[in-house]
Amino acid sequence: MSSSASSSPLENEIAIPLVDTAEGLSEVAAAAAGFDRIAVDTEADSLHCYFEKLCLIQVSVPGGDWLVDPLAGVPMEPLFDVLSNKVLILHGADYDLRLMRRIGFQPPARIFDTMIAARLSGVEEFSLAALLKRHFGLEIPKASQKANWARRPLSPAMLAYAINDTRHLHKLAEIYEGELRSLGRWEWFEQMCDRAIRATENSKEKDTEAAWRISGSGNLRGRTAAMLRELWRWRDEEARAVDRPPFHILHNEQLLKAALELDAGRRVHFQHLRGNRLRRFEEAVEKARAMPETEWPVYVRVSRPRPTKEEEDRMKVLRAKRDEIASRLKLDPSLVAPKATIEGLVLREAETMERLLPWQRELLGI
Repeated sequence: MSSSASSSPLENEIAIPLVDTAEGLSEVAAAAAGFDRIAVDTEADSLHCYFEKLCLIQVSVPGGDWLVDPLAGVPMEPLFDVLSNKVLILHGADYDLRLMRRIGFQPPARIFDTMIAARLSGVEEFSLAALLKRHFGLEIPKASQKANWARRPLSPAMLAYAINDTRHLHKLAEIYEGELRSLGRWEWFEQMCDRAIRATENSKEKDTEAAWRISGSGNLRGRTAAMLRELWRWRDEEARAVDRPPFHILHNEQLLKAALELDAGRRVHFQHLRGNRLRRFEEAVEKARAMPETEWPVYVRVSRPRPTKEEEDRMKVLRAKRDEIASRLKLDPSLVAPKATIEGLVLREAETMERLLPWQRELLGI
């Protein structure tokens, strides 16, 4: 276990070793426990595995930075117990909180999401890289973004990249807390952060009955749709078997092209498909060709009544009001009210009001 004192954000960053022992993790937890706010980020291997894993937890407090290895087999409870009772500073909290929930983490009552803070302050480019450049003049190399974080050892470049994701979050939080309080938007921010925490309570499960309807397949019907569905299922099984992302087997564009070509009676050839995988691909094709029409996918159009002329006029008025408010406050209009919310308000959809936070309702006067 190791820590490095935080330094000027303009100084060269150095990599620090992984915390991968129970003793080291206890030291991190004890050191972090003395602070009210703790900066946290995570790295996963979704670009390299079918079964995504939490591969790294970055932790920073004023004066210390650590990289915790959740793959080392060390129980995370000592650290998680501390984090659950603090205000966590994260950038785009949803993904990180969901990842940590999978291995037993219970999110705290409060977070400080620097991405939300920047957006509510009127910042248009709010990625972490953009904010680090804007405020500290830092250029963060992108080479490690798509790295395989499950591999060990991690390279010095990956370690340095990882700690930059939390090392400057405390300072960003200070900057944007001051900005939000000055603008009178602190309560707005707290409401949005609270909603972000609650959103992670609902798991995002893949609907396998709909997942095969990939981009570009909306107009497919009949046997062509059946062909695409069987090829998608084949690809998903292949990816599961070797624990690789589906696009490592075939990209969506290749899958769609294959369905169209095969259903039209033409052959397709992918050089990297061979042996048993090619045989299973051909079996999926034959299964689709032999499938009776009664088993083809049924396209169900969700019918929504067209808005009346009066409703369209009211939507136009509400959008104009929303846009005027957003322009005056120098905010992205979707922060005040997304398009779907405006439509739902006019059409009196029951769940629409629930999607609006108190500050949004107050601005819109509803």
